[in-house]
Formats: sequence, C-alpha cells, structure tokens
Amino acid sequence: MKALITGSCGLIGSEAARFYLAQGWEVVGVDNDARRRFFGDDASTLPVRAQLEAIPGYTHIAADIRGMQRAFADHGPFALIAHAAAQPSHDWARDHVLEDFTTNAWGTVFLLDQAHRHCPEAPFVFLSTNKVYGDAPNRLPTVELATRYALKPPHEHGISEQMSIDASLHSFFGCSKAAADLYVQEYAQTFGMRTACFRCGCLTGPAHRGAELHGFLSYLVHCVVTGKPYTIYGYGGKQVRDQLHAADLVAAIECFRARPIHGGPVYNLGGGPGNSISVLEAIGRAEKLAGKHLDFTLDPTPRLGDHRCYYSDTTQFECYYDWHVEHRIHDILAEMVAAEQERAPC
Repeated sequence: MKALITGSCGLIGSEAARFYLAQGWEVVGVDNDARRRFFGDDASTLPVRAQLEAIPGYTHIAADIRGMQRAFADHGPFALIAHAAAQPSHDWARDHVLEDFTTNAWGTVFLLDQAHRHCPEAPFVFLSTNKVYGDAPNRLPTVELATRYALKPPHEHGISEQMSIDASLHSFFGCSKAAADLYVQEYAQTFGMRTACFRCGCLTGPAHRGAELHGFLSYLVHCVVTGKPYTIYGYGGKQVRDQLHAADLVAAIECFRARPIHGGPVYNLGGGPGNSISVLEAIGRAEKLAGKHLDFTLDPTPRLGDHRCYYSDTTQFECYYDWHVEHRIHDILAEMVAAEQERAPC
C-alpha cells in the first residue's frame, strides 16, 4: 500500500513516514522546506529529508502543496493521505496574511480536490488545530494556582468538540486553518469522502525543532540547554498547554485509517489534563533535567488571542478507538532534553 504524507519532513509528517515505512508501505512525501523560510536556517527540514530518502520505499516530492498537479496522477493511487503541511505560526501569519491563507486553506482544498478525483476512497486525515476555536476557551472559568491555571468544572477534563468556533479572536492562522477544517468536513458531507479533522493542541517530541514563533516546549528546552535567553509573554508564565507526542498522534492517524468513520468527524486530540504543563512548570522541569538555569524575562502582555488554559478532552476519540496517550509529559521532556543536548555544539 502507498501513503501520501504532506509536510513529510516536519515533526508529524516524518514520524508518520517512518511508521508506515516500517509497516512495509510505500510513502510519497511532500515537503519543500518552507519551514526554513518561515523561521530561519535552524528550522530547515533538509536533514530529515536526507534521513527519509535513505529508507527504501520513500519517494520525495519537493513541491509546494498549492500546485502539485502531477503528484496524484504520477504516484497514486494512495491508500492514505495524511495532510500535515502548514504554515503554523500565529505571529508569522499576521504579517503574511495571503501566503498563510493560500498555504493553509487553498493548499488543503487543492489536496482534497485531487484526492476526490484520483482516490476518493482513501482516508484523508487533516491536522487541524485548537486555534479554530479562537480565544473562546478564555471565556471558560479557571482557577489560578501557584504555578498554573486550571479549568473549573464542568471542563476539568478538557475542552471538547462542542466548543464554538464563532465570535472569537482566532488570529489569521486560526482563520486559515478553520477554513481548511470546514472544507475537509464538507468534502465528506458532499462527496462521501472519508475525512477526519484532528484539532490538535501542542504536538512535540525529541525530533521537534521549535522556533520562537512556533513550538513552545521544544523552543523552551532549546533555550535551557543552549543558554539562550527566553521571553514569557503574559499570564505570569502560568498559561497551560497539553502536550501530545508525535508517535501518539501517528497512532491516532492509523486508528482512523484502519477504521474510518463516514461524515467527516472532528476530534480534539492532545495530551489531556494529565499531560498538561504551564510555562513555569516546563522551565522548572527542563532546568532540573538539563542541570542548567534558564535566563528568562517576563513580558506582561499576552500574545494576541493566546489561551490562558487549554487542554483537550479526547473522550470522543477514545470512545470509538482503542487509543490513549502513551508518552507522559516527564518522559517527553527527558527525551527532548537529551535530543537537544546531543544536537548542541560542544
């Protein structure tokens, strides 16, 4: 069988590519190293591309997802399409609105159209984002604790798919992903395609190469290990995110591929309250693991639309699939610190 994976050299795409290659699949990966242009040379995905191209069964297409007219005709049909390519930064999107929209929204519609034409039965998994809800989660009641915020009942298990996407401040990134999210659902409703939107929170793991504008936990660990100064934006560092390891997300992709649900379901996927961590807590744990002190400053102004407290309620997905979080937050941090130490210059 053959899978098409966009963003194949990024965190999730590369994890998915390695998983399916290990299962004996052929994998066609699409990645044009746009991350380097978004976030600088340190964010380049070229080293990962070289690793993947050394694995038998992997074929790389260095194309923009907005115009790969021949990919489906030349390399299909596909038994899975995992769409992980995106412009992922709120801050970058604000200054590049058109490119953010065409990458995230138009690129997704283009892929859906090609999939509908060439392999309409293939499960199509779209990596959406919790930012489709905008800043609506900030309207939920929270309690302020010593090092974090926590959601009050009835939301103590996290935020579910019942959260409205309307009447909130999304950021332009959130808008472009919400548009794509709706099109993914509509292709299922109108054409009967087997699509799913995974509305993810923070995705991470030792292969993550975070930047200041994207990838909070990875970038924080990088700063701790390398001694680079770090800035906390707002909420006193008590803002909370749940963390989901890339391998756990790929396991969820495989669950849907093996037993796709019709109707274009949406799922909130993340580490949940048990895998949530605040910025202050992450600093403390990373410092202890690395044996170093982080030089950080606190900017009292939160980033526009930033969530005070977000962790996913994954009940809906877990009720249907035999899936749960395998990688716990302490182990994730330990892996990330070790990987960053290995990458750091002597």
